[in-house]
Amino acid sequence: MAYASREFGLSFMLTPIVKRLLIANVVVFFLTMAVGQGLMFEWFAFQPGKLILRPWGPLTYMFLHVDIWHLVVNMLVLFFFGPPLESRWGGREFLRFFAVCGLGGVALSFLFQPDWIVGASAATYGLMLAFAMNWPTVPIYVWGIFPVQARYLVGFLFVVTLWSAGPGAQGSSVAHFAHLGGLLSGFLYLKADWRPGERLKQMQRSATRRRRLAIVPRGANVDEQRAVQTPGKRVREDAGLYDRVDAVLDKISAEGMASLTAEELRLLDEVSKRHRSN
Repeated sequence: MAYASREFGLSFMLTPIVKRLLIANVVVFFLTMAVGQGLMFEWFAFQPGKLILRPWGPLTYMFLHVDIWHLVVNMLVLFFFGPPLESRWGGREFLRFFAVCGLGGVALSFLFQPDWIVGASAATYGLMLAFAMNWPTVPIYVWGIFPVQARYLVGFLFVVTLWSAGPGAQGSSVAHFAHLGGLLSGFLYLKADWRPGERLKQMQRSATRRRRLAIVPRGANVDEQRAVQTPGKRVREDAGLYDRVDAVLDKISAEGMASLTAEELRLLDEVSKRHRSN
């Protein structure tokens, strides 16, 4: 499957964390072939009965795959859907979300289908869900031919996964509960907005609004903005000045104070002094 990146202005450029995850999964797969699947699965798969002896299993199972097709499908999903999300969230939050979805797959499997599991499917299902929540109408080209909006494709996958996780899933070699756990944990994580980075951005935006009110009285009407009463004279502000200040404050919100040039710092200082003098 592939998506039309031009619909939302993103390209197929690999992002750092996605690239590392791809490399790690491929390396582990060939290592598994070299040393033997039995040994690798015994030590690094998630096994409910050996959780105390293998506490790393809930994380390491995401890098193990049964065969080449299992690996290829998961890596294709990571390749197509990972970079846009990492570009929007940043590497740290993207990796955290990837792990949360993987752990959600472990949790649901442990509760309803307590058997060993391997594969990045729970995490990649979560990535598809997150993509659809961020860009719901972007067309996904299934097999490179049939365009389906992201929200409908993920909705279809959810229904199929929910159906497959029913009574008939017992004895199946496919970890349907892990897939379902990845979808549900990803949905809850995004809806609850537990992303620390996103909360920090919200705080920065709120601080920016407070600074804007302190520096430039944006809530005032046009006459009040352009003509501020001072003892003995009337100070007229250039309307374009407010747009320049807004641009600088947005830059602070996105990149921090350290990103400002000397000219931008002088602009803030000048406007701040004017406001204090009014």
